[in-house]
Amino acid sequence: MPEHSPYHMERVEIEREWEEVKAAQENNAKFRVLYDRYYERIFRFVYQRIEEMQAAADITSQVFFKAMINLKDYTFKGTPFSAWLFRIASNELNMEFRRNKVNRSVNIESIGDIQSVIEDAGEEYSEEKMGKLIKVLAELKEDEVSLIEMRFFEKRSFREISNIMAISENNAKVKVHRVLKKLARLISNNNAYTL
Repeated sequence: MPEHSPYHMERVEIEREWEEVKAAQENNAKFRVLYDRYYERIFRFVYQRIEEMQAAADITSQVFFKAMINLKDYTFKGTPFSAWLFRIASNELNMEFRRNKVNRSVNIESIGDIQSVIEDAGEEYSEEKMGKLIKVLAELKEDEVSLIEMRFFEKRSFREISNIMAISENNAKVKVHRVLKKLARLISNNNAYTL
C-alpha cells in the first residue's frame, strides 16, 4: 500500500486551507473557494456509494449546505478540511440509506485493486474468490464497506480514514483488520457463498 494516497495533503497545504476556511467563516462568499475545490471529490464519493446521479447531486448539495451553515463551529485540528466534508457526506449517506431503507451499492467498475483486498484478507486470489468478494461486500454493514473502499479502492491512509470517521488512527487499523477477517470468513464459507 503506498504511503501517500491521492487524498494526502502536506502540512503547508493544510495550513493554507485553514486560512481559506477562516476567511469563509468571516465571509460566506469566500466559501466558494472551498466548494469549487471539493465539490467534484465529494460528488464522486457519494455517487460511488449510491450510483444514482440525481440522488448523488442532491446529497452533495446537502453536504455543502450543512458545511456552510455549520462552518462557524468548525475548529482546526491539524487535519484537512476535506475530512470534515467527507464525514458530513458519510453521515448524509447513512441517513439516506436509513430513510429509504435501501442497501448501499458497491460500484464494481470503481473497485480498483480487488486483488489486494482478497490477499489482505489472508486468501489467495482467484476469479472464484473475486466473485465471492463482490457478493459478500453486499452483506457488510455500511461502515464496514466504507472502510474497505477508503483503504483499498481509494488508497487512503489510516490517518485519513480516522479523520473522516472521527476515530483514532489505531481504531481505524483495528476496524480494517476486523473487516478483513470477516471478509476472509465469508469468502471461505463455501456453503453460503457459492457462485
